[in-house]
Amino acid sequence: GTSCFVEKRSCCLGVKPFSASQKTWPKISCAMNMSAHQSDDDRKLQLDQLIDKARKLWDRSPEPVKNFPWNTTLGNFIQLVLDLTLAVIKYLYVPVFTVTSISELSYCAHQRKLLLVPIPVLLGAAVAGILKETALKLSPRLRDAEVPWHLIAVTIFFTLIKLPGPYYPSLGRILIPHFANGVLLRTLWFAILWYRRPKALKILDSDN
Repeated sequence: GTSCFVEKRSCCLGVKPFSASQKTWPKISCAMNMSAHQSDDDRKLQLDQLIDKARKLWDRSPEPVKNFPWNTTLGNFIQLVLDLTLAVIKYLYVPVFTVTSISELSYCAHQRKLLLVPIPVLLGAAVAGILKETALKLSPRLRDAEVPWHLIAVTIFFTLIKLPGPYYPSLGRILIPHFANGVLLRTLWFAILWYRRPKALKILDSDN
């Protein structure tokens, strides 16, 4: 009788904490959901207040400030930043490309696999021509654009492929960077022709 009583008491003691934990867990999760919902509401309220303050500030601003061409100024500023970025890339890209290409050639010479270099370079040059023609077919407006964005995109993409060259496997370290070099060399040539094209057109117009 005593052992049964002890077992019943132990069972009761063991069940009560478990039931209590089951009751407290929904309360905790509910409190967490309420706090998250309240934080979202606070953020929305703060955003609405900020928008209202901005509108009031704009309404109170003088007419010269309202009539100022802010959109045009922002567009000119973005264009200036892009021009400066392109100028820096234009003057730094060729030296960096030359140094990295010499390093890659020295590695191939060290591995005695210089004879493999022309194959990926020629393949890369062919791929560059295909990419250029495909971009012009997909977007004919690029032919009249002031900046060859399609060539810039190709250059950035294959530069990102070229830079991790030392971390490629042995054969990939030889083929992949030189494939990218072929693409970049021909893309650079396309860019030179692109920027010389307006000068040639001006000469033709002046002759006529």
